[in-house]
Amino acid sequence: MISFSAIIIIILLGWMIYKFNPAKGGKVSEEYKMVLKKSPNFDGNRFKNPVATVMTAPKWATMNEFFKKGIDRKPNHPIHTEKFNAKKFELNKNNSEIKFSWFGHSSVLLQIEGINLLIDPVFSKRASMFSWLGPKRFDYDHHMTVEGLPEIDAVLISHDHYDHLDYKVIRKLKDKVKRFYVPLGVRIHLEKWGVPAKNIIDFDLWNRIAINDDLNLVLTPARHFTGRGLTNRFSTLWGGWAILGKHQKVFFSADSGYFNGFKEIGEKLGPFDLAFIECGQYNPDWEAIHMLPEQSVQAAEDVKAKFVVPIHWGKFKLSTHAWMEPVERFLKTSENKSFQTLTPRPNEIISLSENHEKDFWWRE
Repeated sequence: MISFSAIIIIILLGWMIYKFNPAKGGKVSEEYKMVLKKSPNFDGNRFKNPVATVMTAPKWATMNEFFKKGIDRKPNHPIHTEKFNAKKFELNKNNSEIKFSWFGHSSVLLQIEGINLLIDPVFSKRASMFSWLGPKRFDYDHHMTVEGLPEIDAVLISHDHYDHLDYKVIRKLKDKVKRFYVPLGVRIHLEKWGVPAKNIIDFDLWNRIAINDDLNLVLTPARHFTGRGLTNRFSTLWGGWAILGKHQKVFFSADSGYFNGFKEIGEKLGPFDLAFIECGQYNPDWEAIHMLPEQSVQAAEDVKAKFVVPIHWGKFKLSTHAWMEPVERFLKTSENKSFQTLTPRPNEIISLSENHEKDFWWRE
C-alpha cells in the first residue's frame, strides 16, 4: 500500500515536471498584457472568438469513447509516404507557380511567388509537452525533419496548441529562419525558446503585412481557442492565413468551427487558387471549434477555392472517429462542387499547374 508521504512526493514530482517543462512555453506578463489590450479582440483578460462560442465539456458518452480502442482509429500498418526531396523543392525566384508539400496533420511547406513558407510545422513524435506521454504520431515510412527541409524564408504559426506549435522544431528553426509570423501573444512562446524578438512579427485579425513587393499576409478569423497549460486558455490569439501573391492566392484555414466568417474571407480576399481546409479531429461535442467534414466542404466553397487540400488528419488520433473517415466524408460531400479536391500523400511534392488524379493512398 502506498503511503501518504509517497503520494505527496508523486504529486509534487508531477507538478514540478509540468511547471518547469520548457515546451509549455512562455507566460503573458502584465506589461505585455497592456499591449494585447490594444486589440479589439482582447477583452482585457483573454481573446474572444469572432462569434459567440460556448466551450462546453464533452459529454460523458464522448469521454468514454476516448478510452475505447474503437475501429480503425489508427492505421493497422505503417503508412507508405514519400521521401521528401528538398532538391525538387528548390526555389525558382522567377516562377510564380504554386508548389507545396503536406507533411500530415496541418504541417505544410508552401512555395509561392518565389518564397518558401513553412506553416505549423510539427515533426516530433508526440503532439504534447512530453516526449513520453500524449498523442503519438502514426507510423510513416518517412517522417519529415527540420534537417530535411529546403531553405525557409518564413514560418507561419496559426495558434499555440501542441499539434500546431512544436517546441523542438522551433528550437531547431530559430537560427535558420529570420521571420516568424504569429498571432498576437504567440511570441511569448517563441521568445522563451530563443527566437530573437526582432524576428517575430505579430498579427491581429485582418492585419495585412507585406513580406515583399509580391506577397502579403493576412491573419483571418477562426472559431477556436488556444492554450498550452492548465490555466492559460485564450491567452493568445488564433487564426487562419490568407497568403496573397501578385499572381496567385492561398488560404490556410487552421483549426476552426464553421461560421459565416469563411464567406467574409472569400468576399474580402478571395477567390483562392488553393485552400488548405481543416477536416479531422472532430466530434459532435466539438462542432463549435472543429468542423465536421461536410462543413469543411462548405467552408471551401465559401472562400471560393479552386483547389482544396483537406488537412488536420492522417497523422494523430485526437478524436474518436476512424483515422481515414475525414477524407472519405470530404470526398463524398465535395462531388460535383465548384472546386477540385487534392489528396496528396504525406511528403509528396505537388505543383499546382500539373494535372492531378486523386490518390487514395489511405486505402492501401
